[in-house]
Amino acid sequence: MFAANKLSKSVKIALVLGVASPLFFSQGVVAQEEPAADQTVEKIQVTGSRIRSANAMSTSPIATIGEIEIKQQQQPEVERIIRNLPSALPGDGSNVNNGSGGAATINLRGLGRNRNLVLMNGKRMVPFNTAGHVDTSSIPTALIDRIDLVTGGASAVYGSDAISGAMNVVLKNDFEGVEFETGHSRSAEADAFSQNASLTLGGNFDDDKGNAVLSLGWLDRDSLLLGQRPLGNLGIVTANGANYQNYLDGIAPTPPADPACGGPGAVAAGGSGTTVPTRIGLFGVPSVAGQFRDGGNIGANCSVFNFNPFNYYQTPAKRYSATALARYNLNDEHTVYTNVNYVTTSVDTQIAPSGIFGTAFWIPMANPFFNTQARNFILNGANAAKGSMNATNWRDTNNNGVVDQADSLRLNIFRRTVELGARSTGYDSDQFQFVTGLEGFLTDTWAYEVSAQHGQTKRLDVSAGYTNVANIANQLDAVNETTCRNGDSSCVPINLFGGFGSITEEMAAYARATAFVATEYQQRVVSGSINGPFDAIVSPWADSPLSMSFGYEWREEQAYSNPDECWKLAPASCLGGAGGNQLPVGGLFKVNELFTEGKMSLVEDGFMTDVLELEFGYRHGNYNTVGDNGSWKLGLAWRVNDELLIRAMNNAATRAPNVGELFAPLTSGLDNATMDPCSKANAANLATNATLRARCLATGMTAAQVGAIDDIISGQINVFSGSNPTTPPDAEDAKTTTIGFVWTPEFDGVERVNLSIDYYDINVDGYIGTNTPQEVLDGCYVLGNQAQCDLITRDGGTLISDISGIEQYITNLSYLKTTGYEVQYTFGFNLASMGTLDFSGQLNHYLESESLSSPTSEVLDCNGYFGTSCAPQHETRANQRVTWNYEDYSLGLLWRWMSDLDRAPEEAASSFAAFRHIGSYSYLDMYGSYQISEAVKVNFGVDNLLDREAPVVGGEAASTSWNSGNTFPSHYDMVGRTYRMTLNVKF
Repeated sequence: MFAANKLSKSVKIALVLGVASPLFFSQGVVAQEEPAADQTVEKIQVTGSRIRSANAMSTSPIATIGEIEIKQQQQPEVERIIRNLPSALPGDGSNVNNGSGGAATINLRGLGRNRNLVLMNGKRMVPFNTAGHVDTSSIPTALIDRIDLVTGGASAVYGSDAISGAMNVVLKNDFEGVEFETGHSRSAEADAFSQNASLTLGGNFDDDKGNAVLSLGWLDRDSLLLGQRPLGNLGIVTANGANYQNYLDGIAPTPPADPACGGPGAVAAGGSGTTVPTRIGLFGVPSVAGQFRDGGNIGANCSVFNFNPFNYYQTPAKRYSATALARYNLNDEHTVYTNVNYVTTSVDTQIAPSGIFGTAFWIPMANPFFNTQARNFILNGANAAKGSMNATNWRDTNNNGVVDQADSLRLNIFRRTVELGARSTGYDSDQFQFVTGLEGFLTDTWAYEVSAQHGQTKRLDVSAGYTNVANIANQLDAVNETTCRNGDSSCVPINLFGGFGSITEEMAAYARATAFVATEYQQRVVSGSINGPFDAIVSPWADSPLSMSFGYEWREEQAYSNPDECWKLAPASCLGGAGGNQLPVGGLFKVNELFTEGKMSLVEDGFMTDVLELEFGYRHGNYNTVGDNGSWKLGLAWRVNDELLIRAMNNAATRAPNVGELFAPLTSGLDNATMDPCSKANAANLATNATLRARCLATGMTAAQVGAIDDIISGQINVFSGSNPTTPPDAEDAKTTTIGFVWTPEFDGVERVNLSIDYYDINVDGYIGTNTPQEVLDGCYVLGNQAQCDLITRDGGTLISDISGIEQYITNLSYLKTTGYEVQYTFGFNLASMGTLDFSGQLNHYLESESLSSPTSEVLDCNGYFGTSCAPQHETRANQRVTWNYEDYSLGLLWRWMSDLDRAPEEAASSFAAFRHIGSYSYLDMYGSYQISEAVKVNFGVDNLLDREAPVVGGEAASTSWNSGNTFPSHYDMVGRTYRMTLNVKF
């Protein structure tokens, strides 16, 4: 801490810090007594500003989550705490499985995980991936004193990335004693367990000149499979509601009508066309297709694969952490500090068994695993369609002009390789961050701080249980059961043309693939600043002088991602069902920044004015990648009297492109879409819409393919992504405006009253991103936009082969916009001998939440909607907590409310009627505690007290990152009623 320093002016409004930054929860609010005029006080500094001022008033809205609220939630994961705030949308976390990066991220106001800045003790945290995302699981929960969230536009203070806001986690740096805490949670179904423990030791030394703290933490989170809940045990089709009635009736998925079309996971509806037994199709010729039976014959398609039960509603994780903080007062004016944080995490994701998802292989018609009926089925169909065949799908080996057993055909294969087990990816990460600095006073009124920090993250992602597509191509190129035609002695011909079990362990050994990606991120920052008053510059109507801050910061960030040879294989790696290939990504950027900030009291003790304060700031950055850019802020804080503060702030914020956005190579992958408008899923519309048919033909289809080809599989489509090779992205520019007030009246009988209402408007111009696949498809086929049509590549008429898909380059798009208002309040009652009763709450209401990718596209409005291009975004979310404190007891109830949602209008008509709307949702969480002794306290809680079930929307209602198990597990509770208990021992 800084040594106490006398101010030239009485701190008559020091309590404003608590007023301007109201806590979300009343348990953190403590009434402040006004200090006497001759009392010494410390310089006050608020998150969101480097200026110290006795008139400290937050011109930007700041919300604070205090230690007490964190303890009440009993959440050892910061991401889960932030997710519950009405102003935040879920990021990556424990309920994201297919699409997870094995981390925990935050998303403020729906502007994305890369548009908020995460700080710890005011210093940047090191990211974990080339996209620059910060893994909040590396934050030591046991050491948190409070979490401050600044609304939007903090780039002038902290630099790039703080467009939607900044989150500053303030740690306890003066802890004394020993504290041990252990927690346990489990669902009412006796699963989804989570255990955590922490040990914190700290104390002063050298006659209280210094303080050192060490905190050790551990977390073990168990998995919860979709198959462990009735809703996740079957696939429900968003388009037509197939299997929905089964779920309502509590019965298992309907098996295939033909018992010879069975096998593990095979069902009649509600699953993937990549199933078992195998489906085949002649490449580019929709009329030649069918599905094998267990005995080896081919007939009409007869089953799909229920992939749901293998996936996770809650991913398993383990975490070990160690954090050390130390401060030492060299003298009364100078303090040296050091913070060291190390964390190792392991997160696992799992999805259904791998397979061959429509890959086209050259297969000899003499393949030994074709029986006579199957071979004749293919040959007869091919000969009947010879007019549609050419060298892309037929090798006439004997040059007789007839498709016969001597030839090879290019066949699309759809086969779920259940024999290989489930696919899994393990994310193992080690993160280290070191910060050291010196702070103090240069004079009685001018302070300084210099610091240096180094952070490093190393990750290894290991994917296992996949099919090796390249090896399977070799295995299918065989004319006997023992040798492959490529001459590889280890190659064993594979039988994909029978039922489950046709792939033997010997075949599977050659067909199985494991791959890894190693990622390293390094961040180095050196900064220095001074701040204090210019006594000669004083407003004629005030006594306090102009306070200024000046500083410099140098930052270097570099990231490297290195996949193994399997991942690098083009076009889709060697991993069947992995969705594409990966290539090395590497690069760095450096930035030199100069910044200044000022606060000046314009009026003090005037008419209807205790204080009218002007706040301003500017930050200039020079990047070696995108050149010069600047950000600024200008605002007013008008404290009318002891009860009312009115504030307004206007900001210009920036975000420079990160390593992944600048240096990503062009690769293939998977993204989400609802429907290919030219496929058989849209056949009825194509039959009557000549304009649509013409647009399909213009993108490389034949007349026979239009309305006959297969639709995209399980709501996923191939994409070609990477940094735009001709125009790499430039920095984003944002304008942020906030206007609001804080009211702290005094009423007889009502205590701790605090109300704030703030309006925010955030516009991001030239935002860095990609077109969504469905936006491209609709832009081409619905709007007739040729620029969007140019992004579509078809192969054999389809969008499901390895070399077909949508170009999805990273570039600057038009704009993102979100506007709304936030309400926060606290009040309480003193009940005399019965203790205290406190109420607190917060509400966020979006007025707008929209984006536009290009002037020729349509505006995407996600406010109150969910869909393929919209993660669920409730128009209004609110929390309300009531807490009764009585002697050694505390009892609380938290009500969480979310407004209703609708399916995106452009997708509603193609959705099952029951899945087009989700009503408003309420959850009740209960909390209680008992102070057993001075040293021992026990906390207990029940989340989702009423065991409210999640809404049903089917499995193709949105991106797989959010839409899993027929619902939205990150937005609605799928675990069910959950019991928590924590034991805290402190002495």
